[in-house]
Amino acid sequence: MIKILVVEDDIKLNKLVRTVLLQNGYDADMALNGQSALDMFKEKHYDIIISDIMMPTMDGYALAENIRKINANIPIMFMTAVDDFDAKKKGFLLGIDDYMVKPIDTNELLLRIGALLRRSQIVSERKIVVGDTTLIYDSLTAITPDGEIELPQKEFYILYKLLSYAGTIFTRSQLMEEFWGADSDSVERTVDVHITRIRDKFKTNEDFEIVTIRGLGYKAVKKRK
Repeated sequence: MIKILVVEDDIKLNKLVRTVLLQNGYDADMALNGQSALDMFKEKHYDIIISDIMMPTMDGYALAENIRKINANIPIMFMTAVDDFDAKKKGFLLGIDDYMVKPIDTNELLLRIGALLRRSQIVSERKIVVGDTTLIYDSLTAITPDGEIELPQKEFYILYKLLSYAGTIFTRSQLMEEFWGADSDSVERTVDVHITRIRDKFKTNEDFEIVTIRGLGYKAVKKRK
């Protein structure tokens, strides 16, 4: 399922947009300022960001700039009351992909989201390629030189997360919260068990490895480009 992060300090508008997205088959999270959104972006996988510009703590410009340092390809749309050329120019120079002026027509918003996702090929592909290994998100499958591997849901999502941010360290608690939820009764040892299973399935893989960072957690390392 396509996951969208809505960043808007007007709670009523944020909830409205999120409700429309959920009703139309998307998954959506809400953040009330740029800093919260950036923290969430670092913790979870999102397919598109929809953000206001004028917000407390961190505005939309700073958010877009920081996101582009992490991910050059994720679609970013500004949804704002600021309707002047200089604001639009600044946004596009920072790397945003679209700009909507409030009040928002939700039908138009949905059309623009669809266009952005098609343009970024997320809908049609939703995959990661690492060397000769391809992870296909929608089928929870890895295509490797040794054959096709279908993984259980959580094992696939953990591997997809690590390879999406290769070189980034994720703590056990971060992985636990994202894939089991903050209220889960499972213990962090559960993450170790899943990592062990993933390693066993990819023990002969020459494209990547999952490295343990003692006292912290795990990261994926690409063996070749």
